[in-house]
Amino acid sequence: MLIELPIDVVAASDATLDAKAQTVLAAEVPRGLKGLDIGPQTVAAFADVVADAKTILWNGPMGVFELEPFSAGTRGVATAIAHADAFTVAGGGDSLLAIRKAELDGEFDHLSTGGGASLEFLEGRSLPGIAALER
Repeated sequence: MLIELPIDVVAASDATLDAKAQTVLAAEVPRGLKGLDIGPQTVAAFADVVADAKTILWNGPMGVFELEPFSAGTRGVATAIAHADAFTVAGGGDSLLAIRKAELDGEFDHLSTGGGASLEFLEGRSLPGIAALER
């Protein structure tokens, strides 16, 4: 398993359409600003990792993708996953909304509305719905 952390982020004081966004290093977000999306260096780094993967499970957008100033990171990662030569699964309502917004629905092998529950299932936790079916 590989965990990649952001190199850069898109920061602003608030998550609004008219926010004055700026790209800064992730470790140097100025006081009073919030990291609201991943930056272009991070998108490229994540795309490189995804390109070598054989199985990709994506759960959750990269930032406040609903607002255009903060949607490029999620769109870039979604596009990289969609074009990867891998078995691709995306889970969770926000992930699915981002994928649909980027018009990449047909590019994933499986789309699931199960977000957190899917992760718990993969951890081996007992889920109430599955436990009921097993009885």
